Amino acid sequence: MVEELVAAGVSVASVGLVYVMAGARVVKQYERGVVLRLGRLRSEVRGPGFTMVVPFVDRLRKVNMQIVTLPVPAQEGITRDNVTVRVDAVVYFKVVNAPDAIIQVEDYRFAVSQMAQTSLRSIIGKSDLDDLLSNREKLNQGLELMIDSPAIGWGVQIDRVEIKDVSLPETMKRSMARQAEADRERRARVINADAELQASKKLAEAAGVMSEQPAALQLRLLQTVVAVAAEKNSTLVLPFPVELLRFLERAQQPAAPTPEQAPPAVQQPVQEQPPSLDASLEQDAEGSKTRQD
Repeated sequence: MVEELVAAGVSVASVGLVYVMAGARVVKQYERGVVLRLGRLRSEVRGPGFTMVVPFVDRLRKVNMQIVTLPVPAQEGITRDNVTVRVDAVVYFKVVNAPDAIIQVEDYRFAVSQMAQTSLRSIIGKSDLDDLLSNREKLNQGLELMIDSPAIGWGVQIDRVEIKDVSLPETMKRSMARQAEADRERRARVINADAELQASKKLAEAAGVMSEQPAALQLRLLQTVVAVAAEKNSTLVLPFPVELLRFLERAQQPAAPTPEQAPPAVQQPVQEQPPSLDASLEQDAEGSKTRQD
C-alpha cells in the first residue's frame, strides 16, 4: 500500500514538473511578452524575467523592443527636373506597443520596409536633383513623416531615416563636373579682376605720394636695384627715365641763332651760263635765213 502511494506521489510530482517546465518562459530585458490564450489577446504584457503560461492553452509571443536598423533597397526614379537617379536609404525604428505590433499587422518589419520603399520613390519624384545632393536633411525629415504616419497604428515608432547614397548616370556626372569647373574658373577670374582693381588703386595712391616727394621715387629705384641684385645675377638692370634721355638730347643740340645775331649775307657774282643746245640751233636757223634773203 505504501509503495503504491509512493509511486503515485512520484508520478504526480513528475507530471507537475513536466507541467511547470512546459509552462515556464523567460523574457529577456529588451523583450516584452504578449500572451494569446486560446487565440484571444491577454491584456497583461509580460515583462522581462521568468514567467508562467498555461501549457497547450496560452501562446507567448516575444516582441523585440530594441531599435531596428532596416536597410532600404536602392530605388530608381525620375526627379522633378527629369533626371534618372538611384537612391538607397536606411530606417531606424522601434516597437513602442507590443500588442499592436502583433495584432494590428502581420509582420511589422516587412510592413515598414515596404512603406519605406514607396515613400522613397515618392520623395524622389517630388524633389529636384540639387535637393537630393545638397538638402538631404529636409528630405530625411519628409521621408520620416511619410513612414511614421501609418507606422503609429502598428505600434512602431520611426526613430530616424537617412538617405545613404544617390547614384547618377555617367553623362550627368560629366555635365556636373564641367559645370563645377566653369564655376571655379569664373570665381578665379572675378577674384583676379578684384585683385587688379585693388592693386591699381594702391598704385595710384603711391604715385600721388611719390609725385609730392621726388626723393621717394629715387628711394624706390634703389630698393628695386637691391631686390634685383639679391638674386645673384651677373647682369644688373637699372631703369632709366625716358624724360632724362630727351633732356640730354636737347642739351647736346646747338642753339638756333636769333635774327639779330645772324651774319650779313654775302653777295656772290652771278656766273653766266653757257647757251643751251636749243638756243644755238635757233641762232643758226636765223643766220641761214638771213643769208638767203
